[in-house]
Amino acid sequence: MAVSQQVFLRDAMRRLNLTRDVFAARVGVKRRALDTWLLPEGSQEFRSMPEVVLRFVTEIVENESLLNKYAQSVQSGPLRDRIAVGGKHQLLSVEQFGRESVEELFRVADLMQPIARRQKVSRVLEGAVLGNLFFEASTRTRVSFGAAFCRLGGSVCDTTGFTFSSMAKGESIYDTSRVMSGYVDAMVIRHPEQGSVAEFARATNIPVVNGGDGAGEHPSQALLDLYTILTEFSRLGKLLDGAHIVMTGDLKYGRTVHSLLKLLALYRGLKFTLISPLGLEMPEDIIEHVAKLSNHVIEQSHDLADVKGADVIYATRVQKERFSDEQLEGYTADFQVSKALIDQYCDENVIVMHPLPRDSREGAHDLSVDLNDDPRLAIFRQADNGIPVRMAIFAVLLGVENLVQHSMRDVTWNPPSHIGPEDAVFHGMY
Repeated sequence: MAVSQQVFLRDAMRRLNLTRDVFAARVGVKRRALDTWLLPEGSQEFRSMPEVVLRFVTEIVENESLLNKYAQSVQSGPLRDRIAVGGKHQLLSVEQFGRESVEELFRVADLMQPIARRQKVSRVLEGAVLGNLFFEASTRTRVSFGAAFCRLGGSVCDTTGFTFSSMAKGESIYDTSRVMSGYVDAMVIRHPEQGSVAEFARATNIPVVNGGDGAGEHPSQALLDLYTILTEFSRLGKLLDGAHIVMTGDLKYGRTVHSLLKLLALYRGLKFTLISPLGLEMPEDIIEHVAKLSNHVIEQSHDLADVKGADVIYATRVQKERFSDEQLEGYTADFQVSKALIDQYCDENVIVMHPLPRDSREGAHDLSVDLNDDPRLAIFRQADNGIPVRMAIFAVLLGVENLVQHSMRDVTWNPPSHIGPEDAVFHGMY
């Protein structure tokens, strides 16, 4: 088998749109057996699936009529060509993706997991240089992109802020982009003004990734968020189609929820509950975009009690830096996703997410720290998923995704078995 057993099985379930329970029943095994086959090979409970199961699953996946019944038809040509913008291999918006192409990207991210988890290394981007151009302060996104590029063998040149940069001296976006593209092989750009990253992209033919443009979009964050939801749902034996998704907080300026809502709309029959303070509601144009795509239910609310029955709660912080004349009416410390709220209105399988950073200070109206030891809190697993997803983005845009599997070799250092102290209970979920 050219790929790992874990990736093969997850790909099969994703292609056929089946939960673990239904998939196990379809191949005639118990769910517990399937779970052991899906564990990483280094896990103590990992088991190899029988050859007869491998042949059977391969036959199902390769059966065109069955795939057409359960999944969308696969488009032809390299993924980077199918998501290109004006013929350029750039990632500016989630609107470049359809459901089939986004799940194809996630299959590449699955391949990246052993590298992201420090089990393997790859040098497919050796010699390539990434320019991280962050004209707005960032820690997580900037380091995540840099780490992802480095883990594929590339190197990174960072720049943060523009107070003393050439742009502060009057240089145009076009000039800056054209000059930088002569130095590096790909650029990630974050800028405080909506639409500015598209201007950078127009001035160059090298890959450009939108790392966040004002209150506009944050496509890589939305992709890693969706990847996290699908991964968590796989662990819980759920399908995304038909799920209840709650988004809370600053939905007006929160670019992560703008992009995520558009991506989630590629699935079928979702219920979206959008909970915000007065004046910070989701922009109408995004709601209209989602409403056109499928038979979704969209409800807007100002009451956190409407998280009741959610499968996913996606909390956001208030984007005060983007305010003009907004008032925080009704946005007090009571408007907080807390353990008490989750316990009262949700069950044990709800997934609580946040794009980070969150305001952890006492009295903050953000995701409460009293959920830190709760297994329903997925924010650190969510952040960890940024590495394989961003590795996949770079691999696809630079056309090396098919080289990764055969380029891997074992790491030479001793990584920890769990990245964080809260990981042990979820070891093997990927």
